[in-house]
Amino acid sequence: MTPSLAQRGVAECLGTAFLLAAVVGSGIMAAKLSGGNAALALLCNTLPTGAILTVLILTFGPVSGAHFNPAVSFAMTLRGELTAKTAATYVAAQLIGGILGVWAAHIMFALPLLQVSGTARTGASQWFAEAVATFGLLTAIMGCGARAPSAVPYAVGLYITAAYWFTASTSFANPAVTVARALSDTYAGIAPASVSAFILAQIAGAVAAVALAGWLWPESRS
Repeated sequence: MTPSLAQRGVAECLGTAFLLAAVVGSGIMAAKLSGGNAALALLCNTLPTGAILTVLILTFGPVSGAHFNPAVSFAMTLRGELTAKTAATYVAAQLIGGILGVWAAHIMFALPLLQVSGTARTGASQWFAEAVATFGLLTAIMGCGARAPSAVPYAVGLYITAAYWFTASTSFANPAVTVARALSDTYAGIAPASVSAFILAQIAGAVAAVALAGWLWPESRS
């Protein structure tokens, strides 16, 4: 039986919530336990993020496709694989889920629920890094989806694990994640003033990936 739009929306909301709880929560834990070692803190933030993504895609993929990312939903809409109504539902669910996940992390670590990040992440190198990160993520999803769909959960988890380290921005690659992380003044935060440029770069990366995938794997398009 095909899941209803409501079921798919709930799956997207829950999946994004758990993703943000993992990103922010592991960042808080990393800052507490790393003793000021920046490399160790980043590693402690990276591994849970890649791991939870794999689990969440395996769990919710059969329901909604497990996007958890407006850039992914936007790309699939451009490819004709998602209707505008479904995409709008997904994006709303992802944004709500992201915020709920951040709040859950704050509650678990006994921090103030409502926060605004003071961590500026800006500059051409950061913006380019976000475009590259999103381009690579979407290319991995569409490439694996075309030839090895069962590998997508592992490819996404491993890609994000790697991209944390090879991109200057630590690979947000997700507008919902970017918005939600602006609401956490913790290790994983991003200042609200930095959000719009990150999202524009992510959209640019997604559009480029769709164009490439349509040429490399034309048979995979709906």
